[in-house]
Amino acid sequence: MKNLILGLFLISLFQIAQSQEGLIKAKNEITHSVVSYVETAHRSLVVNDLNVFYREAGDPSKETILMLHGFPSSSHMYRDLIKKLAKDFHVVAPDYPGFGFSDAPTISKFNYTFHNVSLLMDAFVEKLNIDSYYIMMQDYGGPIGFRMAVRNPKKVKGFIIQNANAYFEGLSGEWAQKYSALLETGDKEGVLKIQNWWMSLEGIKEMYLNGVKDPSKVDPISYLTDEAFLRRVGINEIQITFLNNYGSNFEKYAEWQKYLKYYQPPTIVIWGIHDKFFSVEGAKAYSKDLKNVETHLIDGSHFLLELHSDEAAKLITKFIRKI
Repeated sequence: MKNLILGLFLISLFQIAQSQEGLIKAKNEITHSVVSYVETAHRSLVVNDLNVFYREAGDPSKETILMLHGFPSSSHMYRDLIKKLAKDFHVVAPDYPGFGFSDAPTISKFNYTFHNVSLLMDAFVEKLNIDSYYIMMQDYGGPIGFRMAVRNPKKVKGFIIQNANAYFEGLSGEWAQKYSALLETGDKEGVLKIQNWWMSLEGIKEMYLNGVKDPSKVDPISYLTDEAFLRRVGINEIQITFLNNYGSNFEKYAEWQKYLKYYQPPTIVIWGIHDKFFSVEGAKAYSKDLKNVETHLIDGSHFLLELHSDEAAKLITKFIRKI
């Protein structure tokens, strides 16, 4: 009987030892697991005394894609695309001052112009020690990105253009035409009214949903996030200031076109055809100066990535791999 009890006791000790060994092994495996670059990190970096929020994913040793967002969004607009590109590329997407999670100093403390923000983005890239990169630009990202490229032509390896305009032909969209007419007649009240409407929930939803066959497939978090950021104290004044500076880009068009014609940077254009700001003529115009531009007209809105991030990811991956 004693032998039986002793045998059972030894078996129990053996089982406990095996269990403990398994737990230690599992713990060690967890502790020493390899960090995944595919998951998106949400970070903040102090640049010129401003906290710049940015999303980052992918292996930094791979080709870098700098994603510059548009109005009235933030790096949030790239959230799905970042995940789909992170396996093959290093992706960095900052929020400009006054947008998203970045600092939003008052207009008396920061000069909200496209020129000044482009300089801040130069400093941001430099602080991250990124020596070369592709620029993906949407809307506001165009004027900011092209300024960066003209100053640093050797750093920019190519462009991914998503409804970012650099030609007068592209200003034939419905909203651009209406806005231009108000400016030409000096209707300040009308200009302010349409600016504020663009920042209303109704206006933001129109940017996301115009031309979309099934609006239910667009996640409401997209336009509700933009609207929530815009409702913060002081942001309206910042955005109005930025909108009023948009005209400074028109005088730069010739310079950017000259840059494109001279350097012939590899470029892919992915354009939502239902954009009320920039018409498809803006997409087609790049072929005037670029010999080998790749143009894709997508049945999407100003923010086409909400429904077409899969297609965009495949096009971008193929585009960069063949360079």
